[in-house]
Amino acid sequence: MDRRTLTLARPQLAADGLSFFRWGRVAGKVLVSNDAGDWTLLSESELDDLLGGRVSGGHPRFQELRDKNFLREGLDLDAFAARVARRNTHVRRGPHWHVVTLTTRCTQGCAYCRTTRQSGENTGADLSAENAEKVVDLALQSSSASITFELQAQGGEPLCNFDVLRHLVEVARARNERAAGKTLRFTLVSNLTAMTEAAADWLIANDVLVCTSLDGPAGLHDANRKWKHGAPHAEVIRWIEYFNRRYVDGGRDTGVWHVDAVMTTTRPTLTAWREVVDEYVARGLRTIQLRPLNPAVVSREMWPVIGYSADEYLDFYRRALDYILQLNGQGVEITERTASTFLVRILTSEDPGIVDIQSPSGAGTAQIAYDVDGRVFPSNEARMVDAMGEPLFALGHVGDLTVADVLRHPTVRAIAAASLLDAQPMCADCWNKPFCGISPVLTFMTQGDLFGQRPRSLECKEHMGVSGRLFELLAHEGDARTAEILKRWTGSPVDRCAVSDAP
Repeated sequence: MDRRTLTLARPQLAADGLSFFRWGRVAGKVLVSNDAGDWTLLSESELDDLLGGRVSGGHPRFQELRDKNFLREGLDLDAFAARVARRNTHVRRGPHWHVVTLTTRCTQGCAYCRTTRQSGENTGADLSAENAEKVVDLALQSSSASITFELQAQGGEPLCNFDVLRHLVEVARARNERAAGKTLRFTLVSNLTAMTEAAADWLIANDVLVCTSLDGPAGLHDANRKWKHGAPHAEVIRWIEYFNRRYVDGGRDTGVWHVDAVMTTTRPTLTAWREVVDEYVARGLRTIQLRPLNPAVVSREMWPVIGYSADEYLDFYRRALDYILQLNGQGVEITERTASTFLVRILTSEDPGIVDIQSPSGAGTAQIAYDVDGRVFPSNEARMVDAMGEPLFALGHVGDLTVADVLRHPTVRAIAAASLLDAQPMCADCWNKPFCGISPVLTFMTQGDLFGQRPRSLECKEHMGVSGRLFELLAHEGDARTAEILKRWTGSPVDRCAVSDAP
């Protein structure tokens, strides 16, 4: 997208006849938006009419602008406030996403990860069974009616500590049935190189969904993710096929595959957008999440080799997204997960539950992360900062904290204050504010403080680029098929494999 078409939006103060809104130029038109997520695209003359108080009963846009709460006439403040609250359910839901690091032992050495190493399975630290039980007890204290345990693989391969993985799942189910009565979900994030048939069958039998990494065809994947025992791409594909075959053969196919995957974009990926998407389609995967590198966790030596600018990434993203939409138009069912997350914000009144696009951020209030030694962090990004030698975000030990302690912790409160878009320079005025969010922890990783400067933020550029492209697509009134595809994507499970803070 040509960022020159995206101008800084200005909030329109509630003068006579007008409600509060923000506006900016997108796709050759003027996009106006408000805090309830209402939006529409106007011509320059229509914007002049709106600002000049000339939108009244006889105006062709009057009914729409009144129904979307841009005019004071007919404005139901109670209904408007209820919709704003619905879009921000995370502030009162309670921590529902619990990210558990089971081990620092890893089977691979990834080009984009400072912490993983090709060291086999004999070094590193493991989460103990005792601390796993304490994680369960803390998580079940949450006021959230549903709890997701993400058993994750950033800096370690969780299957290397499979006994504790199984213990955590079994203890959580037993204690929840006995006391808490919540809806539990378990997701394993694994590179699959330590998978066995016994482990796979247990995961299937116990409804533990699996998310893996698939960076593209064999050449790309194997270059990014070294494995001393062979070709990691072949191993990943073998287990994707195994899980999905067993899932269908067991009569459990309800339209959601048991295995999902995410990819990480490196410099060689930028020109291989078609090949990456084709690989996912060829493997029967129904979603793909296009993700940029996190420059804060890539070593200084590797960045010139695999890194790129925000504009280069957004060009890749646009090409890949357009190709995915083209495939959908041909009957191929595949969803791009980053787009589907933003589309939930743009086209519905729901909160997609992704910490990095919430205001205030859900770090510590929606997500809690646990390290192998039992220390607690407000997010997995915060745990990664600690792994790189900065203990700023540690909240305490899982055996010493309650959920109330986490929610009231000064660090969590500081993150919330730094991520409230209404108080952020530029964010408060931006047309994308109702659909966006920021991660102060990521800002700290890249700029050295929680608040940072938005013009320097790669996160801001990505979010603006993704939202802007989606509004461009929605602005083409004659392309009803694309609009229908994008609307359908709002029903995709955006949080199932949402390891958005991975490198």
